[in-house]
Amino acid sequence: MVTKKGYTFIALNAVRALSIIALLLLFASSIVTMVQDVKSVNAFIAAGKADTNIRATEGNSTDVDCINADTDYVDGSTVPNQPAGAFWAVLNRLLIIFQVIVLIMSEIGWPAAFFSRFFPILGNDFGLGALGVIQCLLGAAVLSHHVDEFALVSAFFLFSIGCLNILLGLIYRESAKTRRAPSAWREQYQTGVLPTTAPRALVMSGAAGPGVGAQWSEKEGADASRSGSLSSQKSGMGFGRQGEKAALARGYTITRPDEALPTYVPKRTVTVRDSTASGSESDTAV
Repeated sequence: MVTKKGYTFIALNAVRALSIIALLLLFASSIVTMVQDVKSVNAFIAAGKADTNIRATEGNSTDVDCINADTDYVDGSTVPNQPAGAFWAVLNRLLIIFQVIVLIMSEIGWPAAFFSRFFPILGNDFGLGALGVIQCLLGAAVLSHHVDEFALVSAFFLFSIGCLNILLGLIYRESAKTRRAPSAWREQYQTGVLPTTAPRALVMSGAAGPGVGAQWSEKEGADASRSGSLSSQKSGMGFGRQGEKAALARGYTITRPDEALPTYVPKRTVTVRDSTASGSESDTAV
């Protein structure tokens, strides 16, 4: 029977699949739009050579400089009618494609070490909020231009998935990627079979002076139990003489408690007979 964790695992991975599909659609639509922009710019340059009212520079299509044209954009493209407009339009599409590739790799979770070190907000230690914000920014960047239906639908779909990821990030916070990991599906069947937490251990913290009792810290013991066992961090000397020598070498001392009688034992009272007997013993000794 699927548990609550199982339903959460399925829902989060369904959103992940939709996110990857939306990113692939935006990747394909960006390439199609970039190709259309280049064709439109080339046609605009050819028309500018025939029409004296439109002056365009010769050479590469990304260096188009239109001055006397009446339109704000090159017809049939997203290229602005301004100096180096084609260059910035192509660069914009290339940056969008690069960001989409990075987000797809982040959703797949490979390479995890790379993202944890160079892009921590896309790593496993962060939730889905940052991912959703970047997706919304990419969708808004495409929707802010006049594009064809394919690019329009892809960008709107990605923007919707980005809003959903932001919502999931607010709900699950940093545990969202942990809940949708494959290990979370296996753990749901292990619940209740074996204990999942280790008992907190007590370790000595700080060096104590001679004659001073050692101090114990539960927090340090919990940290040691999380990272493994105390034997993996401290050299195991046991509780014998060797362990005492190792502790003294590191500055740790443990004072022996004072001997005391139990509370239920009555205190001894000195009687007249005891004092007389002790006096006679002293006289005999002399």
